[in-house]
Amino acid sequence: MDKSWLDTDLIRTHSLDMRQFMGFRESTLANGMRIIDVYNSSGLTFTILPDRGMDIWSAHYKGMPLTWIAPASPHLPDFGRSWLELFNGGLLTTCGLTHVGPPEDKRDIHGNYTRLRATDLKTEQHAQVIRLTGSIYQSSLFGEQLLLKRTYELTLTKPRIHIYDEVQNIGDEPVPFMMLYHCNLGYPMVRAGTELITASEVYPRDAVAQAGLSNWQTYESATIGYAEQVFFHHSKMLTGHRDFATVALMNKDIGLEFSWDTKTMPYLTQWKNTRQGIYVCGIEPGNCIPEGQNSAREAGRLCVLKPQEKQQFELFIEILDGEDDINRSQNNIKHLREHGEPINNCELPIYNNI
Repeated sequence: MDKSWLDTDLIRTHSLDMRQFMGFRESTLANGMRIIDVYNSSGLTFTILPDRGMDIWSAHYKGMPLTWIAPASPHLPDFGRSWLELFNGGLLTTCGLTHVGPPEDKRDIHGNYTRLRATDLKTEQHAQVIRLTGSIYQSSLFGEQLLLKRTYELTLTKPRIHIYDEVQNIGDEPVPFMMLYHCNLGYPMVRAGTELITASEVYPRDAVAQAGLSNWQTYESATIGYAEQVFFHHSKMLTGHRDFATVALMNKDIGLEFSWDTKTMPYLTQWKNTRQGIYVCGIEPGNCIPEGQNSAREAGRLCVLKPQEKQQFELFIEILDGEDDINRSQNNIKHLREHGEPINNCELPIYNNI
């Protein structure tokens, strides 16, 4: 399809409202949940959930679903139900902000963030760029006082989501801080034969993953009773290139590339769950691995935010459409593998002996 119609001057000549070509559409579902549908002229569409931490639920590219979604989702936030019961699937579920991993003490799996509602939603629209920002407080009297400010940015023509977060400890005491971007992909973006291309050393989480270590890179057909496999990656980055790491899920003619800032997110977790009916697999950069606050503290890996301290996080998710995009991404990751340096301070020696 000829893309000359996307020339900005031609658009301005023919239309007075850029929402004809890209924008945010806010509405409310029958259950009372707010949703924001996002679109641009590349064919990318997705739905943001302001009442679930501004995470991303459904996502499509030219009509093709990118992610698995849970039955009856999106679920309203409910502190009386477990994290797994409320899991929407969706392209992004943010885990944290003080705990990521299995339940421990009074902490549920992956923390409370995804139950929190956004406030102060604002949109900006420029000639070729749109932005949505919001604030999410994880706050408890006599407990943690954390503020996350999230920004989504899209350009007019690119099938790419840019996510920028700033997290601040607005309290007067240090706070344990664990944050992980649980990006969930489903059929047909992930299917039998899909490969994950990385520049990293790979470690199995446990004996179940160890049994699949020789095939960590390739995804299987939907299987009844499949037991999830989790792998941790010690990625490489190129010094002087914004300290970003890159991986890509690839099929023959379509793929999805993830790039993130390793200064605050040195870890990558890969979740393989090719189980029949709940076929959903995760690419999960973060400032931690999903091991829980207790284990992270014991291993010396637990991040702590000092009073008033801020940290910034940046993630790009981009569609690879066609052979040229696939080859470009493969070559970039190959260059990273051959010339990059392992990220500092995220070695996982305990998992060498699983």
